[in-house]
Amino acid sequence: MRQPTAEDSGMAKQESPLAGQVALVTGAAKRLGRAIAGGLAAEGVHVALHYRSSGSEAAAEADELRRAGVNAWTLQADLADPAAAEGLVGKACEAAGAPVDILVNSASIFSPSSVLEFSPGDLEANVQVNATSPLLLSRALACQGRPGQIVNLLDARIVEYDRAHAAYHLSKRMLFSLTRILALELAPRVRVNAVAPGLILPPPGEDESYLDAMAHGNPLRRHGTADDVVRATLFLLKSDFVTGQVIYVDGGQNLRGRTYGG
Repeated sequence: MRQPTAEDSGMAKQESPLAGQVALVTGAAKRLGRAIAGGLAAEGVHVALHYRSSGSEAAAEADELRRAGVNAWTLQADLADPAAAEGLVGKACEAAGAPVDILVNSASIFSPSSVLEFSPGDLEANVQVNATSPLLLSRALACQGRPGQIVNLLDARIVEYDRAHAAYHLSKRMLFSLTRILALELAPRVRVNAVAPGLILPPPGEDESYLDAMAHGNPLRRHGTADDVVRATLFLLKSDFVTGQVIYVDGGQNLRGRTYGG
């Protein structure tokens, strides 16, 4: 007698609506960029992995994604250089032999700074990598003249003033505004959304105990995982009637004490 299958019960796995598309993920060799690249590959998406200096990590990630059954390419670029940012989508198209359907702006720089002490160069460096480069990449994707999607990685702390990382904070606030502006300017062909992670990964050099010690600060009183950010990203990419939105993946922390109102 034939055994019942998942298909018999209506539970057959359906192919992802993202399968076969090409994504460019910046900062894909490490941390959340790497996790998002892996999540896209699990949906059948072919991934161009951008890195600045982590070439060996990017190569290892590409090998892992290929073993998962998708194509993967590594692309080096220093997003502190506007020309490098402007050319990265073209490099991804050339590597893939196809247009880029999905852009995930994950790469960023994050260093301590004070609004009373940072230099003009410090602010310029943060704005260039964290806001201007995503803008240039988004323009390049839109210039393909075809439908596409963009997801920007923000930071849940943008609703409150992060005085210990002032230049970074200002640049992420700028990217928040650009997300909404580009959602209007690039519609209806290109959708633009963002994910704002909160207590997800410990800073370099710290372990999970760092997250545990801070978990009391959000309403859910726990920390999240990279998988939570991946799921939010995939939700936005699959939700074709959503644009200009930000999903806060922060345990509700953004609900407390908003510096900017709202």
